[in-house]
Amino acid sequence: MAQEKTEEFEKVQGVKKPGKNKAMETGQYFDFFEHEAGMFNTIGPKAREIIEQDCKIISACTARPYPLVVDSAKGSVIRDIDGREYIDLVAGIAVMNAGYSNPEVKAAISAQLEKMTHCGYGDFFAEPPVKLAKKLSELSGYSKVFYCNSGTEAVEAAIKLAFWNTKRQGLISFYNSFHGRTLGSLSLTCSKARQKEHFPAFRTAHSHYAYCYRCPFKLEYPSCGIECAKELENLIFRRELSPMDTAAVFVEPVQGEGGYIVPPPEFHREVRQICTDNDVLLVADEVQAGCFRTGPFLAMENFGVRAEISCFAKALGGGLPLGAMLADRELMDWPQGVHSNTFGGNLLASAASLASLEFLEKENIEDRVKELGSQMKQRLGELQENFPCMGDVRGLGLMVGVEIVKPDKSIDPIRRDRILREAFKEGILLLPCGDSVIRFSPPLVITDEELDSGLEKFQKALKKAGI
Repeated sequence: MAQEKTEEFEKVQGVKKPGKNKAMETGQYFDFFEHEAGMFNTIGPKAREIIEQDCKIISACTARPYPLVVDSAKGSVIRDIDGREYIDLVAGIAVMNAGYSNPEVKAAISAQLEKMTHCGYGDFFAEPPVKLAKKLSELSGYSKVFYCNSGTEAVEAAIKLAFWNTKRQGLISFYNSFHGRTLGSLSLTCSKARQKEHFPAFRTAHSHYAYCYRCPFKLEYPSCGIECAKELENLIFRRELSPMDTAAVFVEPVQGEGGYIVPPPEFHREVRQICTDNDVLLVADEVQAGCFRTGPFLAMENFGVRAEISCFAKALGGGLPLGAMLADRELMDWPQGVHSNTFGGNLLASAASLASLEFLEKENIEDRVKELGSQMKQRLGELQENFPCMGDVRGLGLMVGVEIVKPDKSIDPIRRDRILREAFKEGILLLPCGDSVIRFSPPLVITDEELDSGLEKFQKALKKAGI
């Protein structure tokens, strides 16, 4: 039975046995959704046609948990190509904070589109990126901005800035972390081994994050004394990577792809102090947790900690590709030509970003996010009493994770994925993260009614998943 479950899990995730071609065979998603998951009867003919074409021509390195073929969206609701509607509880992986088809964001994009789309901002000047930089400085307190196109590029820029500033080439990040998939950021990522196999890496040491539900030290908070953070000095700096060779520690305020893991407040404070004491830079990867997702603009504000460098993307662009690395003037002192790119500061993305941020500010979104997040965790906590497979409910603001477990509290990815598919059938969109976690990261503009309906559908999905 255990072997059958393992094989089923590997098939869903696209894992192949060693020695075989690891590329997904043509039609694998199609066959799985049609025959094994029994999901094609929940979608229309247009969706089936698109999926079949996709399997033949698109690189198979991506992972799709269910057969959604999107067509249009508004607010927190997505419509598929056959007209079926879904409540989106993941916001395009924590991107659409201001909601789909936001009128103010659309107007800003349209106005810029009438002027021009691209100017080569790395070589020329333009107003939209400057206006956005002023807003980012106002929201974050950082005095300098570097633009790029994605989260992994923002992290790459932070790596280079840390190397440039310190003249050191060692890095530290944490187990379960995710910082991107390009080679520099991949050196920091420590989420799944298959993301890294066969690829070279920078010199990087990994330490334990404060995963209290599954403490690697078998300790209990708060009597643990935050031993996981102290491991930086007690083990890493003593045995593996001297602080004299360490440029920076990279950390997520809340671990995203690693399982929506929220550390106790003391964790980030202890890491901050260790970095200060050892003259090592602290870099906050705010790509998923930032831009008001947890309440404040900077997720690190929840912990009373400030990093020397912060990285942003996802929600920053208001739905368009945009990344940014923020730091203070004293640190971002590198000369012309050391780092640049073609599309950073893209005019359309800059306009969309500014409109999105101004909209969220106007809506007093920080308070709204905290209120909705509290409601969501309370409701999920109530479900937890009746569904023992919900081993842990955790989160900050509208970044909430539910860890799905077996009766002995071990991870249960097979059941987790079954719940996701049943949720899709019920008309809600959720995504996996970590080893066995379901993430909830809806648009920050989701209504009370939509959230209530989404959680009711989630309850139905739990029941239909045979739990």
